[in-house]
Amino acid sequence: MVLLFLILMVIASVAIGFFILIQNPKGGGLAGNIAGFNSQFMGVKQTTDVLEKGTWMLAIVIALLCLFSTFFLPDGGSTNAPGSGARPGTTQQQTPVVPGGGQQQPPAQPR
Repeated sequence: MVLLFLILMVIASVAIGFFILIQNPKGGGLAGNIAGFNSQFMGVKQTTDVLEKGTWMLAIVIALLCLFSTFFLPDGGSTNAPGSGARPGTTQQQTPVVPGGGQQQPPAQPR
């Protein structure tokens, strides 16, 4: 699921970069000539409005993807991850290794 969010974020980021690059703040340039549309069909002003609305929508989509992706990220710092064999609310103690190949006994736990 995280991979899906990552792919969607990359696609949306490339699209918003494209939308930003083809805009011209003065209303001319590429914004008026996208796919053969000239000022007689849509007009430069309407094309600029479409590009601006598309930029805002993609920015909102990226922000929402970032927020919703946090719900699907695995817990990185948890020692009680599923499949670890630990019961919830308990911690696992590791037996320290001493030099010379022997192992010490873990300290007794109070009951």
